[in-house]
Amino acid sequence: MTPRKRRRRRVGRKPGFTQFGPTSSSKKVGEVVLTVDELESIRLKDLENLTQEEAAEKMDISQPTFHRTLLSARKKISDALINGKAIKVEGGNYWISPNKNQG
Repeated sequence: MTPRKRRRRRVGRKPGFTQFGPTSSSKKVGEVVLTVDELESIRLKDLENLTQEEAAEKMDISQPTFHRTLLSARKKISDALINGKAIKVEGGNYWISPNKNQG
């Protein structure tokens, strides 16, 4: 049995910034890659205070898929903050919503 094809996620806008990192350390500890759709899940849930159901609807995905995406994003961000790693935002299976009300 083959796995289901991943559905593209709707994103309200492209990220304004794609790299974040510690400034107090001169040595590079590592980097985590946050996908654009993972960043969008953080924006919708934590910044816009939407419920998971509302955020999933905006991203055109199921609530369980949204939940997994959000958990993945939070784990990566926690790893970067705790371990002093840089965060790079790139990639993911997404499309930019042409509807201004989606962002």
